[in-house]
Amino acid sequence: MPTHVYHAAAHKHVPLMELNPMEAVKNNIIGTKNVVTAAANYGVENFVLVSSDKAVNPQNIMGATKRIAEMVVQMVAAETNRNFSVVRFGNVLGSRGSVIPLFKEQIKQGGPVTVTHPDMTRYFMTIPEAAGLVIQAGSLENGSKIYVLDMGEPIKITTLAENLITMSGFTLQEINIEFTGIRQGDKLYEELMDDEEIYPEQVIPKIHIGKPRVFSNSKVSDFINDCHSMSENSLTRNIYGIVGVTKLTGNEVLSR
Repeated sequence: MPTHVYHAAAHKHVPLMELNPMEAVKNNIIGTKNVVTAAANYGVENFVLVSSDKAVNPQNIMGATKRIAEMVVQMVAAETNRNFSVVRFGNVLGSRGSVIPLFKEQIKQGGPVTVTHPDMTRYFMTIPEAAGLVIQAGSLENGSKIYVLDMGEPIKITTLAENLITMSGFTLQEINIEFTGIRQGDKLYEELMDDEEIYPEQVIPKIHIGKPRVFSNSKVSDFINDCHSMSENSLTRNIYGIVGVTKLTGNEVLSR
């Protein structure tokens, strides 16, 4: 039997999950519950859920379901007294679904390079750095914790696109950047921890630990048990109720 489990499987596409909230619940929440429960039942020593910066103050279904997945792991860890934890970070450069391969293909075809909004910012980390820190965080024996990788300063997607264009040997006049509009569920910027989770110190270099937040175990359990019988509106309302946020709309999203 495995002694260490890293659970990274998730539906991550923000607009698709806005359109299919039940699929996000089944994979991100119920799937996580099944895996972490099996890990506890079969004596896994260390379980790590790979989470997302979108789980902080989530304004989309993807982020909200990832936040509830974090809660599920914390619940099982508390019930079984096992070293089950969460690692939360932002975007990984060059990973599947990353903007980098998309931008490279658009540049290869002569442009335009598409960016949703000129002020959109995101945290980025390389694949080797992210993988190394996730493994390192999983080795820390501190029980049910949320570890947050230090990703430095966020980067404007527009700046990233401009750098890729010039590094590919083109000028910004030769390859245009086209702004397509903010997507459903997107925020202008992401956060790695909310105000209630922040400790000033790092556990080890480039890894922070988040303060545990109080949440209702019974609400999470009841939601998982009843979600299949809920209407789509009720399902969405309950998801945001559990994570304790009011979803923003329109210009409010742009202000974040």
